[in-house]
Amino acid sequence: MAKKRVSFKEALIEAVDEGLLMLGESGRDVVYFHLQHSYGLRKENIPDNPEIFTECLRKIFGLGAQVIEKSVVKALCRRLEIEYVEVKNHTFTRYLNDIKSAVEVKD
Repeated sequence: MAKKRVSFKEALIEAVDEGLLMLGESGRDVVYFHLQHSYGLRKENIPDNPEIFTECLRKIFGLGAQVIEKSVVKALCRRLEIEYVEVKNHTFTRYLNDIKSAVEVKD
């Protein structure tokens, strides 16, 4: 049976979940709670508003947010079966745009 290909949006939602697990389940839940109540952003809407997601992470974790963002990007690459390539000074949003473009070319 052929493996079902997940959409970029689905893969990103799952990757965010996985990346936030570095904080433990309760830590992940706190981030989602803060996103929903302080920014009005639900988990399933993160792919449409990645800038709000990063703003929330940076408000909570400061520079430590970059570690979580990198974890999410790596998880996204694994889920979409593309190679993760670290690029100096790339923002989270820039990585997402590059990955989305790479997936579109791959299809």
